[in-house]
Amino acid sequence: MSKELTHDWYVVRCFSSHEKKVKEFLEREIEEQGLEDKISEILIPTETVVEIRAGKKRTREKNFFPGYILLNTHYDEEVNNLIQSAPSCLGFLKVGKNETVPTPLKEHEVKRIIGRVQDSGDEARNIEIPYSEGDLVKVISGPFKDFDGTVQEVNPEKLKLRVMVSIFGRKTPVEVDVNQVESAT
Repeated sequence: MSKELTHDWYVVRCFSSHEKKVKEFLEREIEEQGLEDKISEILIPTETVVEIRAGKKRTREKNFFPGYILLNTHYDEEVNNLIQSAPSCLGFLKVGKNETVPTPLKEHEVKRIIGRVQDSGDEARNIEIPYSEGDLVKVISGPFKDFDGTVQEVNPEKLKLRVMVSIFGRKTPVEVDVNQVESAT
């Protein structure tokens, strides 16, 4: 009577920044209770992001759905009870207030999320620059050192900013590296 179980992707809600803790708990419990046939994969959708802080490049993992975990499972009461018993876990994401069974994700949604996780190796797309248009900045190095200005344009591919500074009383756009400025506020 070995019947093949159908697996779908479901969304599990948990406390923000507790995703790894919940995943580790679930992995331990799945192994202890022998639920490998019902739960095939647990995914925390993250991407690698390069940040520039204080002139230094740092790489970190960024969760692009904070507070959510994806679970590839055959949904039944046993799986539901496991999720409900997990610490820091709020349960399956349900569509309506009166729904008792969660709705699985559509296949194109899952492909988009998994594709985004796999594409996170492309560093140029994932650089997080702490400045945006309209921010007040102070140039701290280069030929325009000690000038104050307003960010006019952000170019994450080249790690450059176009800043409007006042030179001899006229507003002039200058292009500077991201690590040549600091926030003026």
